[in-house]
Amino acid sequence: MNPIFRNILAVIGGIIIGMIVNMGLIILSPYFIPPPEGVDPSNSESLKANMHLFEARHFIMPFLAHALGSFVGALAAGLIAASKKMVFALVIGLFFLMGGIASVFMLPSPTWFIFVDLGLAYIPTAIVAGRIASPKTK
Repeated sequence: MNPIFRNILAVIGGIIIGMIVNMGLIILSPYFIPPPEGVDPSNSESLKANMHLFEARHFIMPFLAHALGSFVGALAAGLIAASKKMVFALVIGLFFLMGGIASVFMLPSPTWFIFVDLGLAYIPTAIVAGRIASPKTK
């Protein structure tokens, strides 16, 4: 397969796979840690209006969704890429980081969660995925 085409496929595939993992965990989140009484997690207005009711435990699943979405997407991109596997893994991590930054502006969250999420969920997991996908040198 043409290396350029393969690298383009790596980015597109990494984004799609990462988004599927992220959204899957977000959708499943209320089954593991139910939201506070009266909050509709599928409605952004309900989330905004009731964010003050959320406890630290309610942020576990969103963090895992962001971290695992970035990790799995970056791993897929790194494994698919024809060359520069770490670069392609980091491209996916940056893509998801931009989504995380946009999320901060759309949905207010506690400051501690913003720092933890933006600092640990995206680029660090993409680096780990890139290292796993990169061939080992002696």
